Amino acid sequence: MRVRPGNSPLHGTLQASRASLLGLVAVLLDATIAVPAPAQAEPSAGRCAQLVAYYDRYGVGSTNSDGRRNHARIAAAIECRNDRYAEGIATIEKLLRDKKFTVQPPGPDEPDHDN
Repeated sequence: MRVRPGNSPLHGTLQASRASLLGLVAVLLDATIAVPAPAQAEPSAGRCAQLVAYYDRYGVGSTNSDGRRNHARIAAAIECRNDRYAEGIATIEKLLRDKKFTVQPPGPDEPDHDN
């Protein structure tokens, strides 16, 4: 006796397995979409101060100097002082990247000081 492919008991089992797998994939995708992304740290005065201090310490040495005054650095400090942290941070990070420095990750709210 020959069984047609669509009528075999195995065919029904495969169809059920395929449907279960598709259902599982749909649930996993839905769960992945529902998980909120990790919160990004908001720009802060501490981060501004940290980056400006880092730039002042490492970016203005004799080998890395842009001259007597770096107006972009001054503008970044003013932006931070005027509570425009995102703009100040973006400016100082660009200065650091332009000088081929690696921008340090956010850390404590206070910059490191040599004492």
